Amino acid sequence: MSTATKQNHIGRKISRIRELKDMKQEALAQALGTNQQSISAMENSETIDDAKLAEVAKALGVTVEAIKNFTEENMINYFNNFYDNSTSTGINGMFNPTHCTFNPLDKVVELYERLVLAEKEKNEYLEKLMKEK
Repeated sequence: MSTATKQNHIGRKISRIRELKDMKQEALAQALGTNQQSISAMENSETIDDAKLAEVAKALGVTVEAIKNFTEENMINYFNNFYDNSTSTGINGMFNPTHCTFNPLDKVVELYERLVLAEKEKNEYLEKLMKEK
């Protein structure tokens, strides 16, 4: 089998994407309103008509282009980049300030509440001083 034929085997690409999404043939069949046998036959086909491919792409949650351009190498690169970008260290293991281990909005709310409390205490203190005069 030539490399060009292997790379353009749409059925294998669909099968591999389905497997990566941890989806069984039965689940894909249900999403497409068909049976498992027709999914098996489709995954063994080298070509699929564009309308059917669009339905399959929608059911898998990907684009038609993602299926057509799918390669194992691209997936490995995607997952490597995803992992590299999701770590809390930057270049040479230095801290990456864009990766927070807390919700910054929670910190803003906490600070605001402390400021409001400080203002209330200040007002109470000033009212106490005014009453003493």
